[in-house]
Amino acid sequence: MPEKAKGPSLDFVLGNHDITALARCYRERGSVRIRNFLADPIPLSDHLHGRTDWRQVLNAGDKVYELDADVRAQMDAERVAALDAAVYSGATHGFQFRYETIRTPDAEAERAECGDLLNRFALWLSQGEARNFLRRITGEDRIDFADAQATRFSGGDFLTGHDDLVEGKSRHAAYVCGLTPFWRLEWGGLLLFHGADGGEARALSPEFNVLDIFAVPVPHSVSLVSPAAGKKRVSITGWLRSRP
Repeated sequence: MPEKAKGPSLDFVLGNHDITALARCYRERGSVRIRNFLADPIPLSDHLHGRTDWRQVLNAGDKVYELDADVRAQMDAERVAALDAAVYSGATHGFQFRYETIRTPDAEAERAECGDLLNRFALWLSQGEARNFLRRITGEDRIDFADAQATRFSGGDFLTGHDDLVEGKSRHAAYVCGLTPFWRLEWGGLLLFHGADGGEARALSPEFNVLDIFAVPVPHSVSLVSPAAGKKRVSITGWLRSRP
């Protein structure tokens, strides 16, 4: 089980930001990149990189499958190759993804009960100064909370194009909080915003302690992480939502 956070010294603090400029950028482009998001991102980054309860998630059409570390360890090479082939085939013409995740519940009480740094971050992002910060940047006062999951992309992982619009979820914007200390552009794992005609894209490379926020719906994807990548692409992702 992940270690629970202890004491106020592990609470999160925003870095120094020009909210007016960030809000203007979001208003004009529908997205904004916020560098030095947290005053001290190291405890959260270390916490996620040290977790061992990651679960691989992938889809086959509308069905989503989850594989924990024990299940994957028991798979022989032939089965792994077959699964890889099925995943890459699914990406040829349809929506497909594969990456690892650690989820957090949406309810405040459940997050507080879990108590680990990931859940504390989700709780912090959903109230007080942090939530007000997000509301001011997006211009969306209806934001009640941020749902959250930690994501980890290894070599061969990816997420094909989609726009995050799901009926009944009340998603106003999506966010990605990058927590990988070092990343090379050629390793892939780029956040791609798709052009209207599908022929051009704007690419953002993973960066450490950076929060990317973008409107829903905006077509986007995460490019394939190279098998040569020297690290795993670790982040916290989710949506800024209204409660029902």
